[in-house]
Amino acid sequence: MTIKFPDNFLWGTSTAAAQIETASDHNWKNFKSRDGYTFLRTSDHEKRRDEDIEYIRQFGSIYRCSVDWARLQPAPMADFEQDVVKEYQDFFQKLLDADMKIMFVFHHFCNPMWFENNGTWLNRDNIPAFMDFAKKCIEHFGDYAYIFNTFNEPGVYALNAFMIGNFPPQKKGYFKGNRVLAHMGEAHDQLYDLLKAKYPEKQVGISKNTGIFYGTNWLGKWVAKKFDWWFIEKSASYFEKNDFWGISYYVYMPFTPYPISEADSPGKLKKMGIPNDKMWGYYPKGLKDILLRYHKKYNKPIIITENGVCTDDDEFRQQSLKDYLHTCYEAMQEGVDLRGYIHWTTIDNFEWNLGPTYRFGLVRVDFETMDRTMTGAGKFYKKITQENQVTL
Repeated sequence: MTIKFPDNFLWGTSTAAAQIETASDHNWKNFKSRDGYTFLRTSDHEKRRDEDIEYIRQFGSIYRCSVDWARLQPAPMADFEQDVVKEYQDFFQKLLDADMKIMFVFHHFCNPMWFENNGTWLNRDNIPAFMDFAKKCIEHFGDYAYIFNTFNEPGVYALNAFMIGNFPPQKKGYFKGNRVLAHMGEAHDQLYDLLKAKYPEKQVGISKNTGIFYGTNWLGKWVAKKFDWWFIEKSASYFEKNDFWGISYYVYMPFTPYPISEADSPGKLKKMGIPNDKMWGYYPKGLKDILLRYHKKYNKPIIITENGVCTDDDEFRQQSLKDYLHTCYEAMQEGVDLRGYIHWTTIDNFEWNLGPTYRFGLVRVDFETMDRTMTGAGKFYKKITQENQVTL
């Protein structure tokens, strides 16, 4: 069976600046990851941009990326460092010259230390500092962007940085997480208005992480339902001023009542009979469920802004592409206005608190030499994007 996608369907890959560029003075610098590495040197992207463009351009027509706020702006309200501006502008122009569109992400889990030390997103008084950064990004980079993504997965950021404590600043507190979401939502609304005033024809959206959560017993069902409400619905409610929903999907998680993941409880999902990658349960049909849920609630265009599997198994990654694109196609057949699919990720990177041994890349990185190698999954995805179809 071969699935054909619409002629104007957007294909691409996604990265985050902090995960592929050497750490500057930001909140992740020197963070100790679960696999024993230090968040410092990541994938040397800033030294290999031309080489990486040659991979990026093979994966469709759009590239979703961010910039390093800390490197651009060393102090609150400061002028951008012009050498860094030029570096990004040259990179963006080369992408455009390679016939790539750019989805520009303003915030992807990473803050300058001066922002972090002033109370980070817990402090509402920090919003003007972020907005100053955003205004300068619009000034210097706005013309290069085809589409804008204000915040990447604010629910994941609020949950991990301010409730669970996996991300810096490693705070713990339900109300802290909600306060962070409220402040990010306020900044999102201001940024949306700024962007639409400057670029009324360009789409502005949010990237929303999602998942399927279920309980294995009565208490687990109660916890899963509460978590689903907070993660899927409440966290989205702060970002409803948008032109499209960017949807990320990776997670299928049972609650017993405790959440079970491969990253936290290796081998347990397998014992439960649940397919999984190195991080979570694997359930592609859940993406269709999410797409239909957001379609029915909001009736807006949707772009898959992130999707993939954490694995060293190239055949599994190829199969996951078939599985996920099949479920996307089914959702489209049921009325979902899905405009594109952006895979996570282009090259192997530093997977936040877990570390570089947790791989998502279509291009494999040797973290000793930083040499890049196209994977079989990368070649497979390239073929999908060129032919605008996938054979199951």
